[in-house]
This record gives sequence, C-alpha cells and structure tokens, in this order.
Amino acid sequence: MVDAAVLAKLEEGYAKLAASDSKSLLKKYLTKEVFDNLKNKVTPTFKSTLLDVIQSGLENHDSGVGIYAPDAEAYTVFADLFDPIIEDYHGGFKKTDKHPASDFGDVSTFGNVDPTKEYVISTRVRCGRSMQGYPFNPCLTEAQYKEMESKVSSTLSGLEGELKGKFYPLTGMEKAVQQQLIDDHFLFKEGDRFLQAANACRYWPSGRGIYHNDNKTFLVWCNEEDHLRIISMQQGGDLGEIYRRLVTAVNEIEKRVPFSHDDRLGFLTFCPTNLGTTIRASVHIKVPKLASNKAKLEEVAAKYNLQVRGTRGEHTEAEGGVYDISNKRRMGLTEYQAVKEMYDGITELIKLEKSL
Repeated sequence: MVDAAVLAKLEEGYAKLAASDSKSLLKKYLTKEVFDNLKNKVTPTFKSTLLDVIQSGLENHDSGVGIYAPDAEAYTVFADLFDPIIEDYHGGFKKTDKHPASDFGDVSTFGNVDPTKEYVISTRVRCGRSMQGYPFNPCLTEAQYKEMESKVSSTLSGLEGELKGKFYPLTGMEKAVQQQLIDDHFLFKEGDRFLQAANACRYWPSGRGIYHNDNKTFLVWCNEEDHLRIISMQQGGDLGEIYRRLVTAVNEIEKRVPFSHDDRLGFLTFCPTNLGTTIRASVHIKVPKLASNKAKLEEVAAKYNLQVRGTRGEHTEAEGGVYDISNKRRMGLTEYQAVKEMYDGITELIKLEKSL
C-alpha cells in the first residue's frame, strides 16, 4: 500500500503540473485517468511508487521528459505511463513492439566522416549498462554502491591492450588527480537538479568512480546516472575506430559482469530515453553556414533522426557555431543501425555545409 504522505505529495504535485505550462512528456501523458490508475501501485521487490517515478518532473516543470525508473520492475508496473512516453521519444516504438536482439553489425563498414578535419572536432560513442541483480540509483543502499564499485573496478583492471588503464574512485580522490580529470573533461559531478529530484545522488561520492585507458580514448563511469556508462572517443571524425573500440570493450566487460536486459525493451537503464541499444553516437561539429540557418539544420537532423544540442550538451548554447549532434533513436533498431543513422546524417550535413 502507498502511504498517505506519499499520496498527498502525489496529489499536490499532480495538481501543480496539470495547471502548469510544462512541455514535458510527463505532463502530456499523465492524464487524470492514468494518474488515478497508478497512484496506489508499488513495484513488488523494492516497493517503488509513482512518486519515485515522476518526482523529478513534478519538481522541474522545464523537464523534457520528467520520469525515471527507480527499479527495473517500474517499467512493467507503471507501463501505462512509461509506454506512451517511450513511444513518443523513440519515434513510434509501440507497446506491442519488441526491441531487436543486440547486434553491433560489421564494425569495419564505418570510416572517417571528415577525413580532411574541417568540420568534426571530436567524436564519441557511448552506451549505458545496468548490472543484473541491482536496482537503479534511488533504491540502492550505500553497501550496494560500494559492492558494485569493487566489482566494476576489478573487472576493468583486467582489460588488456588499448583498453588497459586505471580506475579512480571518487571517494578520497587526491586534488591533483581530480584536477587532471576535470582538465580532461572526464570527471562527472554530482547530478543536476533533475537527477537530484529523482533521488539519484544518494550517498555521494560512495561507490562512484572513473576508469580511463592510457590513451584517454576509452572511459567508464561507474554509478553516475547509470550503473555503467561505457564511452569511446577521440579527436576528429574517425567513427569507425571509435565504434570498434566501444564494441570490443562492451564485449569484454560483459564476459565478466552480467547486464540487465529485457526482451521487449532491450538493455535497461534508469532513464527511459536511454533504453534499447542505449547507444548515443555524437560529434562536436562546426557548421557555421548551417548554424546561421537553424531551420535547415533542424530539417536535415529530423530526416536522419538526429538530435541537435548546444556545445556542452543538453540545455546549453552552441558556442562559436559548434553543435553536439547525435542519433536520437535508441529503440526498435540495432546498435549498428543506430550508429549508421548518425553516420549517414553527419555525412549529409557536411555535404550540405560544403555546398552552401
């Protein structure tokens, strides 16, 4: 049963959201009917409530989405809310659809999107993974955070070749190490207000850590927003090399750490925008001519299902005409197809920029 205080908070938060001019997907799909149907439900194992799911969107009316899954069961228990939001965000992934089996495809087919180095400043491909047997952030105990960190740390220290590197726990980190990681743009900070409101930052910095290889082209975040964020990146536009590195790493890690996977939703993550392949392939790209014609840029981006963000990611401006452009769709297609959308879209944008 959901206790009275939680119900009162839900009712109050819902009334405020309904009266607001919020553009969030939460506001769009949390109808009175859905709200009344879900407000008394809890997930079987961790007893998560609707409040745990929607708290961030209730507190932040400027959210784009506004919901998180406190545990894997939430996707099923609160499906009446998750399903339409997932369908909207992931371009028509319906509740009757099933995400295809994981397939990284032929990694040798991607090349360099910008061999002359005129447009693409840097490229990165990342994916998220959750460790089997653990809930998501809001339900984790401090002991679980620490246990996960030690499993991740020992797994990563077994990596060889170009993936070989070092794990840096955030707890007790020396100032010099911290500064170096900040300078490299590797250090993640305690979550923003959206994550804070979702209770995703408890026991900070316990159980959090960063691993990077010696070349600084491969990075793993432990217990930031997801249990694991696996990232491959480098300067320039050689998507092929970056993607191959990521695939090798994911396969190596999976041999030692089982990941949470759902037959319908693919790889499970804390935020529903990252489900499925969980892949986000992005470039920092300088397209000054297209930048002065934002409508054209958005039009081409939409055609290839690309998302255009400011230089420093979500909720930021483009500094000096530099955009962060990535694939938007992560569900209903394979990893290979998701990266190919970005590859084709960026190739087209560069062609267009050259012709202007």
